[in-house]
Amino acid sequence: MAYTTIDDPSAHHQTKVYTGTGSSLALTNDGNSDLQPDWVWAKRYSTGGNYSHAVFDSTRGGNKRFYWPGTAQNDTNAQYITSFDTNGFTMGTDANINENNLGYVAWQWKANGGTTVTNTDGNITSSVQANPDAGFSIVTYAGNGVQTGKTVGHGLNSAPKMIISKNTNNNNNVLDWRSYHVGVGATKYMTWATTQTVNTFNDWDNTAPTASVYSVGGSGGYTPTNANNCDYLAYVFAEVQGYSKFGSYTGNYSTVAANTSYEYTSPYNGPFIYCGFKPAMVIIKRTDSVNSWIIFDNTRGTTESQGNVINYYLKGDSANPHGSHLYYTGIDTLSNGFKLRGYDGTINANGNYIYMAFAEDPFVTSTGLPTTAR
Repeated sequence: MAYTTIDDPSAHHQTKVYTGTGSSLALTNDGNSDLQPDWVWAKRYSTGGNYSHAVFDSTRGGNKRFYWPGTAQNDTNAQYITSFDTNGFTMGTDANINENNLGYVAWQWKANGGTTVTNTDGNITSSVQANPDAGFSIVTYAGNGVQTGKTVGHGLNSAPKMIISKNTNNNNNVLDWRSYHVGVGATKYMTWATTQTVNTFNDWDNTAPTASVYSVGGSGGYTPTNANNCDYLAYVFAEVQGYSKFGSYTGNYSTVAANTSYEYTSPYNGPFIYCGFKPAMVIIKRTDSVNSWIIFDNTRGTTESQGNVINYYLKGDSANPHGSHLYYTGIDTLSNGFKLRGYDGTINANGNYIYMAFAEDPFVTSTGLPTTAR
């Protein structure tokens, strides 16, 4: 059996850096393969004003946005994304994603080209736009208020490792993006886009997802993933060898460099995380302490031209531009994973962390050829 079924990850996930123009702007992706995105997550990264994270998908339409931090609500504007194109997308004039002369980043994933199907695998009928090959689907369903025993079909061929779920009605739990991650389990939830720690609640009916469904629920009259007469949106991820990885690690608070120069030629010796591929994007969250979601990608780079170390990061819960810490917040991207090159509490304290990662190249292709680090 081949090591991976995805030789070119850019067919399913890409990151695009661009400069806003303030007028209609068609962006073309830069990867080896064309990518028509179905989920676009955009964020201004340069200085010049703070703008929220903004997410769009082809299931709801590019004119509908969720944003955070703030009210995290669903709003509509014809000047958001005006089209999802065969190799990119076109934006209108909205300043949140297209202000003149400001730098932005857009993380993009492919689902099913905007085409949804009705899914009856669960006992709640869902509408699913799925890309099983890459382990990603966009799921919508109507909640019925039942707190136990309810399941939703996700359209993937393997059990999800991460679920990001949102009530879209703006009238119930509007701030909560309740999230499942395999690294903390089905009895707990994380709140996407906040600094909160892991909490225990019955969001997932205390039941791990299966290859066809995931469970929803609540307790004591509070039903964050299945409130009655509320509509839900979920971004669902399964793991695909050589392309995506979802896991956990324990930090070692390494403050010892190989020598006293404190340069990235001899960075701090944090844990190595095996992914089975060279990462293009890594998101890290501490689970036992209040800390930000930290986002690294291979397009915004580093303040230093030192090998594979990426130390520009964005905070998933903040409107601030990207920051960098030359000495203590960075990751070293390798052909088969990433290594923590710092001791900052957001990535490598004496604590517990979860991560999600997507590939630039698989460690070994389907034909058995190895890849090398950047």
